[in-house]
Amino acid sequence: MSYTINLDEIDVDGAVTEAAEQASGDTRLSFLKKAGLAGSSVAGGGAILSALAPAALASASAGRPPKSFGKGDYGILNYALTLEYLEAAFYNGATAANLSLSSQASAFLKIVTRDENAHVAFLKKALGKKAAAEPKFNFNGANTNVEKFMMTAQTLENTGVHAYLGQITNLEHAAYIKAAGSIITIEARHASVIGLLNEPAGADIAPSGPFDTPLTAAEVLAAVKATGFIS
Repeated sequence: MSYTINLDEIDVDGAVTEAAEQASGDTRLSFLKKAGLAGSSVAGGGAILSALAPAALASASAGRPPKSFGKGDYGILNYALTLEYLEAAFYNGATAANLSLSSQASAFLKIVTRDENAHVAFLKKALGKKAAAEPKFNFNGANTNVEKFMMTAQTLENTGVHAYLGQITNLEHAAYIKAAGSIITIEARHASVIGLLNEPAGADIAPSGPFDTPLTAAEVLAAVKATGFIS
């Protein structure tokens, strides 16, 4: 059984602007704003950890993908697969466009194209017959124009980091947690490289500061829907 994802069925009211800003790295909350007590009465090791850690690291088991992606871990993997479909298609199109990129940007494109296609293949294999069908994409020139490609790539890679971070604590099976963790680190490496290429002073290497922010599935899907890339 395969799943067809329809973004129009997802309730994303009020999330589009906030998600787009966070995904692109425009929202830079300070550590003190991110941190906070879990409640007025803190008891037990877990509660103490939540109180000491930034909210970004304490927001477990929230913001799961809509049921249209499937149940449990399969739903989260299909959500991840849909985002990987988007990234792979974007970079495949950029590669085919033979853009006039700098040597460093060309190296980035070569590696990131390889990685995103590998992520798609891995998730499809893990899901088997339950894998979501690949949507149709229209990037409206975002991957055939050098300037648009560079900026969009940065947004997509940071979105991937926020999306995986938002779901990893919702996964139940250890093998999937390890796999998701290994993908997060790759997405983060991509994001740092393209951030540095776009902003050589280094401000976009870690646009969210010392701690990345997990986004709910609704927030990420709202940002993706707002791009108009999925037909």
